[in-house]
Amino acid sequence: MRTRLSRAAVPLLLVSSVLSGCVTTSSTGDAPLNQGNWPICTAIGGLAGGGLGAIESSAWAAGGAVAGAVIGTLICYAQDGDQDGDGVFDRRDRCPDTPPNTPVHHNGCPLPVYPSGEEPAAPVVEVSEAVRVELDVKFDFDKSVVKEDSMADIQSLADFMKQYPQTSTVVEGHTDSVGSDAYNQGLSERRANAVRDVLVNQYGVEAGRVSSVGYGEAQPVADNETDEGRAVNRRVEAAVEAQP
Repeated sequence: MRTRLSRAAVPLLLVSSVLSGCVTTSSTGDAPLNQGNWPICTAIGGLAGGGLGAIESSAWAAGGAVAGAVIGTLICYAQDGDQDGDGVFDRRDRCPDTPPNTPVHHNGCPLPVYPSGEEPAAPVVEVSEAVRVELDVKFDFDKSVVKEDSMADIQSLADFMKQYPQTSTVVEGHTDSVGSDAYNQGLSERRANAVRDVLVNQYGVEAGRVSSVGYGEAQPVADNETDEGRAVNRRVEAAVEAQP
């Protein structure tokens, strides 16, 4: 009895081995037999099971065919294919007809494609009430070089302008009272232009949205008779306001 059962099991094991090899999945889902063509697995399993069962006896042929068909169906139906070849198995593919060589998300749907060298535009923020940002950059005596510790403030202004692309600004340069009016006028303009250049060339604000002007020593905000007051007056100011 034990020998007979062992011999009967051989056909089923052979059928299972053959079909398992055919349906082994891979990361690309390119198994030749899978969930999408399970009827073929049923037919192959039935024919193989019946043929191998017939080796034992004619009585085993019908049983082998049925058992082979069932095993073939279950094995293949348990597998998952990739009909459109996008690397996402059909069971998880929400866009099953993706064109060949199309980059896709994890769900099988195409990634957005932007023109070469372009990025998606930043969303325009709707303003319900006025929003204002001010900039105050200080300079060393007789200098128009933007100091490193002012870069973060300038970047914050640039980020605000990118968030509200309808805005523009005027960068205003100022000096203390040391020196002639003509010299301080030129110095104030150089300071304003230096800050404008950082906004445009370093932080990417459109040039047409930023203008600059120098006021020399004409608009002090502190006492020019003291060192502390003169340090406060050596400045560049700018303001940006987003209106609803």
